[in-house]
Amino acid sequence: MGDATAPDSAEVLLLGGRAGVGKSTVGWEISARLRSVAVAHAIIEGDFMGQVHPAPEGDPHRSAIVERNLTAVWANFAELGYRRLIYTNTLSVMPDTAGMFQRAMGAGVRITRVLLTASDGTTADRLAARERGSQLEQELKASAHKARLLEEQVPADTVRIATDGRSVVDIARDAVAATGWIA
Repeated sequence: MGDATAPDSAEVLLLGGRAGVGKSTVGWEISARLRSVAVAHAIIEGDFMGQVHPAPEGDPHRSAIVERNLTAVWANFAELGYRRLIYTNTLSVMPDTAGMFQRAMGAGVRITRVLLTASDGTTADRLAARERGSQLEQELKASAHKARLLEEQVPADTVRIATDGRSVVDIARDAVAATGWIA
């Protein structure tokens, strides 16, 4: 896969944070940094892994469908030799997600959690620029709620990176440094 130092077991960078913090943008910039030094990897935008309506019967939070989709997509990547994954999703850094990634990627998966943070004002500005439909007010409320939840519950070893007033390039540099994927 163009990376002689690729690990034998899987590794995942979980990039989490409230809505409007910049997860997707930072994830793509991390991918660009890795590509620039020929580090093989895959990237999954976790928000798309469970976008079904209505929720499947017996799976009101869509966690089972997300895990099924993650398992299937990762199996395809792994079959082709990929061992590193960037996964972006608001709550992906929470302690209860480890089991899903272990089941989907293998019991020995190395998990690095990075929580992106931003102030209410910064995220409100970003969400107002992003949301063009009827969901802005709902997104603002959910973002504030999840920011509190994340602050209270992420594991102690989670790397926290503030995004207010910083460039995407700098944030991505700090996030990828947490993985050790670039020397």
